[in-house]
Amino acid sequence: MNFVKRAQQIINIELQGLKKVGSSLGKDFSQAVQLILDCLAGGKKIVVTGIGKNLHIAQKLSATLASTGSTSVVLNPAQAMHGDLGILNKGDILLALSYSGESDELVMLLPSVKRMDIKIITLTGNRKSSLAKCSDVVIPVTVEREACPFNMAPTVSTTVTLAVGDALAMVLLEARGFKKEDYAKLHPGGAIGRNFA
Repeated sequence: MNFVKRAQQIINIELQGLKKVGSSLGKDFSQAVQLILDCLAGGKKIVVTGIGKNLHIAQKLSATLASTGSTSVVLNPAQAMHGDLGILNKGDILLALSYSGESDELVMLLPSVKRMDIKIITLTGNRKSSLAKCSDVVIPVTVEREACPFNMAPTVSTTVTLAVGDALAMVLLEARGFKKEDYAKLHPGGAIGRNFA
């Protein structure tokens, strides 16, 4: 096996997935942005959730949102069923990441979240899933296949979910008028903080 050639093929599969999802963004994305802007304007927060690999993506997206002025926390759905549901408050937005839209831990949350009258924005590859059906806005992140040779390990699907989440964070940053000076206030340490010193 030519390792470099195989790596390039994998990266090209990921690039194709990104292009497809990027070109498919439409009014759902705009609706999600407006819901989040209204939420933040009301002093509320974005609660990002996912399970498995998507929990890691959720952690990264929440960190990006928070560091660019959009208040955000992560909710582990398994822990939510044992008290962490208290992270959610009326007026918050639940940003749910699930490629299948059928992850048991997320589906189990839905009745409680709906009772709290919380808007749900879902990034999923399955518009007909249980999660999508209960969501206020669904942003599709459908890919043709994973980069995994068995088409099983989340690779392309998590890459596109991360990219759409990053796009959401950057659009929110600009829509809210977040400035470089605001960014500096939230990054007092590390290399970023030194650049603003």
